[in-house]
Amino acid sequence: MTSRHEICRYSEQSLEASRKLKAKSQKPLIFEEKTDEKVRALIEESVAAREQAYAPYSKFAVGAALRSTSGQLFSGCNVENASYSMATCAERTAVVKAVSQGCRHFESVAVSAVLPDKFVSPCGSCRQILSEFGDANLVVYLVRPDTRQVLTTTIGALLPLSFKF
Repeated sequence: MTSRHEICRYSEQSLEASRKLKAKSQKPLIFEEKTDEKVRALIEESVAAREQAYAPYSKFAVGAALRSTSGQLFSGCNVENASYSMATCAERTAVVKAVSQGCRHFESVAVSAVLPDKFVSPCGSCRQILSEFGDANLVVYLVRPDTRQVLTTTIGALLPLSFKF
């Protein structure tokens, strides 16, 4: 049986590892012409998806694009509802589209939102969904609306202690 002391020590080690990973991975990338073509395509797909968002209540449009380990792209946008809890996030929309087409393994995701001065990351539920279909190294690109600045991180840095069954 695991003691309380061992659990606390394990949690401290996990959090420290997460802090190091987060510090290393969260350096803004300036989106330039020389940006990798695969990354550029993923980002552009997330922006195109954002333009399809249905956000009449919050006006907070979000688009997401997933790249599978086989190279396929799947996109999604947020879809709001007058009953707020019925809304669907862009990341979950993209995951559901991919899974419904038989794809269950991803290497990266780009998330594009409308806030001009902030990087918008996936909500807690979306982080957990993304961690279900990718390992801790799944790359997450957080894209500002003009696409000139992109923050690169990982799902492991965003959700260091994800639930695994």
